[in-house]
Amino acid sequence: MKYLFTLILGLLVTLGYAQKKELRQAQKFFKASKIEEAKTSLSANQAIIEGSDDAKIKTQYHFLKGQIARLDKDFQASYDNLKLAEGNSALKAALTTEIQQLTSDIVNAAIAQSEAKEFIPSSENLYLAYQINPEENKDYLYYAATNAVNGSDYNIALEHYIQLRDINYTGVVTKYYVTDVASGEETEVSATEFGIYKKSKDYTNARSEDTESKYPEIVKNIALIYTELGQKDNAMKAVQDARKANPGDVGLILTEANIYIQLGEKQRYKELITEALEKDPSNAVLYFNLGVVNSEQGDSVLAREYYEKAIEIDPSMENAYLNLVALILENESKIVEQMNSLGNSRADNLKYDELKKERETLYKECVPVLKQLIALDDSNLEAVQTLRNIYGTIGDNEGFMEMKAIMEKYEQ
Repeated sequence: MKYLFTLILGLLVTLGYAQKKELRQAQKFFKASKIEEAKTSLSANQAIIEGSDDAKIKTQYHFLKGQIARLDKDFQASYDNLKLAEGNSALKAALTTEIQQLTSDIVNAAIAQSEAKEFIPSSENLYLAYQINPEENKDYLYYAATNAVNGSDYNIALEHYIQLRDINYTGVVTKYYVTDVASGEETEVSATEFGIYKKSKDYTNARSEDTESKYPEIVKNIALIYTELGQKDNAMKAVQDARKANPGDVGLILTEANIYIQLGEKQRYKELITEALEKDPSNAVLYFNLGVVNSEQGDSVLAREYYEKAIEIDPSMENAYLNLVALILENESKIVEQMNSLGNSRADNLKYDELKKERETLYKECVPVLKQLIALDDSNLEAVQTLRNIYGTIGDNEGFMEMKAIMEKYEQ
């Protein structure tokens, strides 16, 4: 019995020595950047090393496998092996560094895939980056969802967005700014630098600013995906549940409004936009949207009021000018149709002159609107061409030549 015990012990010692020897050989190959040799060595001795009862040998083995897999861009295998390498105190610092490098490599690969329009692989990599550190890497889950949408994998996108909603992800980032006293230029700085600049006499107007929350967008996307999948009841429930939790959130009101417009329920859309305006009365986009929906519903008077209000709040909103002009000219085709239907009798001629004046009145209403828009941006050739045609019709040769010159400038 003593002899048998000694024999078994000897075999264990020999096996343990072989395991360490083969592992060290693979590690040497890796440190010498002989990656293929390291892989071959590990593969040839996989059964020996994986059969070890020595936790240190097994964790070192998985750590090395994780390093090799990262370099091979097999990120999931790398992460799986690095997780199996946990528990070895001697590897703790190296493991932390390796996981950080793995995360960086995953994200860089995902960015390259996204730029190449390989959205689904990019989404999968970003989700893996999130899983590595869910507390710190929530942004990667958000971008994983975005790329899943871009790749038309709506089921995966929905899962990710629901996960983001359930962890109350807002994506709000605080940005810091200071103004250089000498140059007067405002500069964005890091949070650490901000504290230093605040104490400096060379900088002033230190301020912080939070970016807009992504939460309403997340809820909107959940609802839109449900709508895309034909699950309209789930779409409305997602928005309404979010609104119950955040009743004053303008973004969520707009999200619900957008769902109703998708469903063709324009009256409810108008009600919600009006509710949003009560909370955000200086929002030009909301007035513009109300102008659009009222125009579609045939209420030209109210639509015009909303377009004009949008321009008053935001004079640079080009679409509001163009929509206002289109609204004014809405009846032009009917007038022209009437003019063309007339005969040559004295009564018809009088009616023709009357209709001609009516049409010219419409055109003249458009002139100041278009001139304002062109003063903002004379490269808006749609506006320039429209005004040129109006000038030609009402006989304003000077205005016609001015618009013609602008057209030629951009057509060269």
